[in-house]
Amino acid sequence: MASGNLTHLTEFILRGVSDRPDLQMPLFFVFLVIYGLTMAGNLGIITLTSVDSQLQTPMYFFLRHLAIINLGDSTVIAPKMLVNFLASKKTISYYGCAAQLGGFLVFIVGEIFMLAAMAYDRYVAICNPLLYMVVVSPQICLLLVSLTYLYSLTTALTVSCCVFSVSYCSSNVINHFYCDTVPLLALSCSDTYIPETAVFTSAGTNLFFSMIIVLTSYFHIVLAILRIRSSEGRRKAFSTCASHMMAVTVFYGTILFMYLQPRTNHSLDTDKMASVFYTLVIPMLNPLIYSLRNKDVKDAFKRFLKSPCQSFKLM
Repeated sequence: MASGNLTHLTEFILRGVSDRPDLQMPLFFVFLVIYGLTMAGNLGIITLTSVDSQLQTPMYFFLRHLAIINLGDSTVIAPKMLVNFLASKKTISYYGCAAQLGGFLVFIVGEIFMLAAMAYDRYVAICNPLLYMVVVSPQICLLLVSLTYLYSLTTALTVSCCVFSVSYCSSNVINHFYCDTVPLLALSCSDTYIPETAVFTSAGTNLFFSMIIVLTSYFHIVLAILRIRSSEGRRKAFSTCASHMMAVTVFYGTILFMYLQPRTNHSLDTDKMASVFYTLVIPMLNPLIYSLRNKDVKDAFKRFLKSPCQSFKLM
């Protein structure tokens, strides 16, 4: 099973976060809590931004889709991860591995460009407030989100096909807690130049263009805020993008730490820790970041608690 051509391979073995038996149960409960909070937080954001009449703006439209992406990203990984903590044989089928890799790529690429779309939204809101509802119209919002999902799906299919086009003949043990590109290609005994090139070119291109959008948007935002004369005006302008700035910093910081490591110092164990953060911890943190620092979301939550039935009637 661990040798031969890829077509003869029926399953992989996931080593997980740790292979120490005494840590399996404690880790199970830790990640069960993380996944539970992720589900509750993101479903809460999706519900509030769908039913509350005060949150029907472009910013919350994008936030709703970011929550959908965060929910999808963690759901692709966490359930299988939790099952494997309790299983003696931590296996995943060949097709299950391909599906998990594809799903992970769809949502991680989607998050990269959804954050970029949200940065553009904040740029228009602060730098061109009078044209905001024209430039970021419902049709434009729908177009940006649709293109994000379409591009993410295309990227996921292309990269997944490249990764699963190689042969594995030395081991089927993946040094990770889910099927990711780098640890999968590390198992191959055939030439991985083309799939590796595809993986890193795709990752680099996506990061470069999304970061250009984010950095350009925030450069103009900072200039616009500095031009505001009153301290109250500057504070209000800054507060409209503070949550997004925090989410962007945490997400891109983790991704850059992982992909910009020197090849000689690149460690799959370090990748695992970084992956835990951006696939499970960040999706849990994002609802907190966007709700605890956002008066509109907190007010919407209070209204929802007072009359949940009335909120659903408005849908």
